[in-house]
Amino acid sequence: MPVTKSTRDPQGAADLKLDLRYPSQSAKNLQSEDSSFCDGRPSESPGLEKTKGITAFQTLIHLVKGNMGTGILGLPLAVRNAGILMGPLSLLAMGFVSCHCMHILVKCAQRFCHRLNKPFMDYGDTVLHGLEASPSAWLRDHAHWGRHIVSFFLIVTQLGFCCVYIVFLADNLKQVVEAVNGTTNSCHYNETMILTPTMDSRLYMLAFLPFLVLLVLVRNLRVLTIFSMLANISMLVSLIIITQYIAQEIPDPSQLPLIASWKTYPLFFGTAIFSFESIGVVLPLENKMKDARHFPAILSLGMSIITALYIGIGTLGYLRFGNDIKASITLNLPNCWLYQSVKLLYIVGILCTYALQFYVPAEIIIPFATSQVSKRWALPLDLSIRLAMVCLTCTLAILIPRLDLVLSLVGSVSSSALALIIPPLLEITTYYSEGMSPLIIAKDALISILGFVGFVAGTYQALDELILSGGPLTFSNSTVFIQ
Repeated sequence: MPVTKSTRDPQGAADLKLDLRYPSQSAKNLQSEDSSFCDGRPSESPGLEKTKGITAFQTLIHLVKGNMGTGILGLPLAVRNAGILMGPLSLLAMGFVSCHCMHILVKCAQRFCHRLNKPFMDYGDTVLHGLEASPSAWLRDHAHWGRHIVSFFLIVTQLGFCCVYIVFLADNLKQVVEAVNGTTNSCHYNETMILTPTMDSRLYMLAFLPFLVLLVLVRNLRVLTIFSMLANISMLVSLIIITQYIAQEIPDPSQLPLIASWKTYPLFFGTAIFSFESIGVVLPLENKMKDARHFPAILSLGMSIITALYIGIGTLGYLRFGNDIKASITLNLPNCWLYQSVKLLYIVGILCTYALQFYVPAEIIIPFATSQVSKRWALPLDLSIRLAMVCLTCTLAILIPRLDLVLSLVGSVSSSALALIIPPLLEITTYYSEGMSPLIIAKDALISILGFVGFVAGTYQALDELILSGGPLTFSNSTVFIQ
């Protein structure tokens, strides 16, 4: 899910909201930036960090706002895949477990900070030191692979987000263009509507490619701050308009199934965990707080708000549109200018956010690649890798253009590993040698097993849906307004 981070420059406070997970490999490179951006590691002066810290309220706002991306728009379809009763209950359980895993990560990071006398430790460092503390000699010898695995899943997650964004941009712009001739000032469904034939969604994806290339060539974090602010404002306005609409005129829900087929539940899991994936932000936010002792309470409160919001949007969206709900709820909005503007606002927000999501894998891959060549070739190689990576995300989006399947795949493959599988195992490796309660070990093992089952089942189901579609992929997000 998107992520928010706040930092300040020496001249004054400046909020920098980045939709990213913080990779340890890029930390040293980012410390040298003029913007003083800190990717998972602070400066080596704890006292300086205290004076620059953010308040508890700012931390809460960043945590909540950092989860507002495309994932929340897919939750109504996720609830349909689980059932009107099972969906909200599963979201509640998933929110609780995700929050618990975040607390585990924070606790382990704090322990290693105190033990090694370090001011801060990011996700990769925490896993590295957790494996080094393991009683298993094999795990200690291969501890560095823990950092590599975290970095791999960070890259997969972020590039997956970029693919989702491209599909989202194409689907929503296609719908706006198709319906523009019939758009009215009255925000009620027309009895009939003749859509204007338009291009294939894949051509819209290619049309966005030049703009995405220009965005990812921006390497200055101060410039990206402007895009981040614009994205946050446009998304917030869009969510407010969407919420007030779906809360009106809810039809009789008695025809909706309480529990959906077990075959579609893995798709719910992938989409839901995609939305809850914000575990990468917790350690950087804790580091930036003036008084980090309050962070566990802020984390619990923030995740409670997020979970309640997700349950509300997902449930109301499914109640409002029933089985007609689409992969993104924006595709169900009426054909009037107010709700067409919502789609356009979200298009602007997601387009701006693409560069911020892209920043993380770029900062993992590019520094390693440029370190292998001379300074003369560093900049051309940097730009070439950025161009290749953005073309890769566009290619993948074209190959799998169904937004619901992309959401489920990314959530099942990488988000489940970062949010559910790794943290409980990290707690076991960190504290096992000191003596752990069998109940805690059983609890951690159960969470990891459930995360792994969701990982396998969600990935299999999404791939199976893709294969069964056969031939040219059908676009489940096609515009349909006729009633």
